[in-house]
Amino acid sequence: MSPESIASRALDQGGGIVHFAPNWVPRFLSVPGKRLRLHPDDYYALGAQRGGISERWLASTVKADNGPLTSPNEGLSEIVMRDGRVENRVLFRDAVSTLKQELIGETLWQDYGGWPMYAKFFDTRGAIPFHIHPRDCHAKLVGQSGKHESYYYPPQLNNHGGDFPYTFFGFDPGTTKAQVREALIGFAKGDNRILSLSRAYKLEPGTGWDVPPGILHAPGSLCTYEPQSNSDARAVYQSLAGTRLIPEEMLWRDSPPEKRGDYDYLLEVIDWEANVDSQFMAHHFMPPLLIRPADEMPGYSERWICYRSPFYSAKELTVNPGEIVTLSDTGAFGLVLVQGHGKIGEWKAESPGMIRYGQLTCDEFFVSAKAARDGVVFVNESSCEPMVLLKHFGTAHPELATFRSPIEKQAVTRD
Repeated sequence: MSPESIASRALDQGGGIVHFAPNWVPRFLSVPGKRLRLHPDDYYALGAQRGGISERWLASTVKADNGPLTSPNEGLSEIVMRDGRVENRVLFRDAVSTLKQELIGETLWQDYGGWPMYAKFFDTRGAIPFHIHPRDCHAKLVGQSGKHESYYYPPQLNNHGGDFPYTFFGFDPGTTKAQVREALIGFAKGDNRILSLSRAYKLEPGTGWDVPPGILHAPGSLCTYEPQSNSDARAVYQSLAGTRLIPEEMLWRDSPPEKRGDYDYLLEVIDWEANVDSQFMAHHFMPPLLIRPADEMPGYSERWICYRSPFYSAKELTVNPGEIVTLSDTGAFGLVLVQGHGKIGEWKAESPGMIRYGQLTCDEFFVSAKAARDGVVFVNESSCEPMVLLKHFGTAHPELATFRSPIEKQAVTRD
């Protein structure tokens, strides 16, 4: 069966909602926090040379960049279509190219020619190195795009906080470019102590942060849901993370060949004013916000959890035990179930307790633009447990334009 046929039949089979297989990504520099619900034996299923599985990518049309050992489709989500007992799969990227606006909607197809974002669960036992994602003006020099990302810490995936549940963001106000340049020059000497110039913020489950490109950050050890732009571009500015020495190659990663060795270029990559912002928390912290008053949401609760970026947005939906609700959205979205079981449209859905590597789950789906507009029926079949889903959208949801408070509007304008 051709990829085109699989994509079309999968969309019809689910009434406009397609089913994803789990999409695991290893990272050599991360020690898994073991909160992704993988079987304990499977966190190194790809071998020690690939590192531990510390990420699960969601609704992704982007290939992961993990160096020369990266597998051909690493990071790319797959749609599953069953024909009796036969299981057929097609890359989400290819399905989007085939179905175009029928899958992602007219606006996204016209504006981007594809699905413009992905989300991930990022699960690390300790803090990861202080790094940066370039802005468009720098990323395009190496054929990539800038990477805006957001963080939300689902309580369901944070039964423990890991070794260091604090994230360093930017620089302490008053830090000078000369101090940062000196730290970068000292990268190859061991510990360049660049974190001494930064500030750490304690992470709280059920809250999140907005991290535009150009901001240095060393994410802490909570398991994180991360909606983000379609890019895997990054560079590491910290030479010693815990007891791990970082190869100098990571400092120059995604720098143009002619800029390697140019420390002034590394400074240019930094959005300086954003990094030394004395009101950093006010401009980037994201507490969850109810979409509407609680008494207007009978049987369910829906909250904005990622709402500061113009490139994507995300909601958390909780359906109360035994309830059936029908909800409409103005655009296509990916979703993942993090608690409970029931039905999503025509699909049986359940949040797994434990997953073997390579095993199919029933917790991740993609809702086409038409199905989203027509309304999706969510059924919580439990008599006692909430059903909780995270929904990621391809651009800022139109409702956000009238939803944001004056403080939120000011923050978005400033960013």
